[in-house]
Amino acid sequence: MWQAPPAPPPFATEWLPVLDMPKPGEQNRLTVLFRILLLIPQFIVVWVLSVVAFFVAVIGWFGALVLGRLPMFAADYLSGYVPYETRVTTYLMLTHDSYPPFRFRTPEYPVQVELRPGELNRLAVFFRLILVIPAAIIQGVVFAGWWMVALISWVVVLVLGRMPEPLFESTAAILRYRMRYMAYLLMLTPAYPKRLFGDEPGEAEGGPVSATRPLVLSGGGRGLLVVFIILGIVSWGASSITASIDDDDESKHVSGPLVPGPPVPGPFGRVPPGATR
Repeated sequence: MWQAPPAPPPFATEWLPVLDMPKPGEQNRLTVLFRILLLIPQFIVVWVLSVVAFFVAVIGWFGALVLGRLPMFAADYLSGYVPYETRVTTYLMLTHDSYPPFRFRTPEYPVQVELRPGELNRLAVFFRLILVIPAAIIQGVVFAGWWMVALISWVVVLVLGRMPEPLFESTAAILRYRMRYMAYLLMLTPAYPKRLFGDEPGEAEGGPVSATRPLVLSGGGRGLLVVFIILGIVSWGASSITASIDDDDESKHVSGPLVPGPPVPGPFGRVPPGATR
């Protein structure tokens, strides 16, 4: 008797790098007050690590073109650098009150990043800097928007002693997208950054379930994220206009001598308009 062929297996869901964060809790107002000052040593360390990461990524890019994956040393270093930088940024953006340790491997720390370096598409590696441009713009816009109201967020957390849930959700969404952007840029994942507006309920795939696995945004969290995007676009537009005006002013500006004397001739020996001989 004829039997129907077995049903094909379901398509595998693309795995994305994961950011695990605890729910917002009570914070020490004193550490909130001096948050940026407390992080000065971390900023120095992150800068040094980023310089090393740049050279490791360049070497890793050539290796990935040949091997179809990052060389082991590059994958190890970059898999430590991205979580380290992410932990510092989560503390800076007031999502929790645990000071990040000065080391790569921190299984006891409340904020964790899960990366799975593996096989890469050589063509996508070759054009990585071009392909990543849309994601770079998105993460730049939302980050700029968040920082435009950072002072207000800081005051809110300082007064309440905790980060409100909608603000935490939108901030966590920005942090996760930025981490995924960095992971893609540094070839730690073949998955393009996505899901800025969070996940659907029940989408957590393996591992511990945290406040951001899955990251389900409430209406307030989504609304704040939209506000950050709008503010980021306004910020970028204002910066572009200001830069254009400054360039025009510089091109029209004529500097005279600091001491009495004849004016300095312009190009082709001409004296600038308005100058006296």
